[in-house]
Amino acid sequence: MITLFHCRDARSFRPLWALEELALPYELKLLPFPPRFRAREFLEENPLGTVPLLVDRDTRMTESAAMIEYLSMRHGGGALSVRPDEPGYGAYLNGLHYGEATLTFPQTLVLRYGRLEPEERRNPQVAADYARWFLARLQGLETTLQAAPFVAAGRFTGADISVAYALLLAQALDLSEEFPPAVAAYWERLRKRPAFVRAQAAQEVAPPSL
Repeated sequence: MITLFHCRDARSFRPLWALEELALPYELKLLPFPPRFRAREFLEENPLGTVPLLVDRDTRMTESAAMIEYLSMRHGGGALSVRPDEPGYGAYLNGLHYGEATLTFPQTLVLRYGRLEPEERRNPQVAADYARWFLARLQGLETTLQAAPFVAAGRFTGADISVAYALLLAQALDLSEEFPPAVAAYWERLRKRPAFVRAQAAQEVAPPSL
């Protein structure tokens, strides 16, 4: 049984969505956010104190985009992956990392300095600057989606999960109204996928863990 340690709508939503897309059995352990402060016993499982943590027998992983590829190739017959001999292979790998390194990273600073820090430590200028940074980085995605319905290979892949999570986070940060047209339409399509809906439902009914 695969075990996923998760906080609602955190980066751990990526592997949760992948698990649902691949129809894999799993155990979901729901933690309060941020777990390193609010679930200190979790540090015994993951010294980083971060989610996600995916445990599959002897395998332990902490990187959400890597988990998508792992689940697809190890347990899903490559259903969410693009093969190296396919034309979209480079775009697929790029999308997996673009979703995290380019789109999610700046939003973590918006979240921290706009909402999570104590009032006296918040920095509206930092939050605003990184929100603009994120929105500017959407132009690459807009260009891709003007020519194709998905990020890579003309079909839904794990790269779409990686990228769409960044759009989910942007919605939570009230940035989605500024999505360019093709990105907005893409987000509306992906959030209606049955596996996305199931993943959202799973995190609402999972009992708190630890």
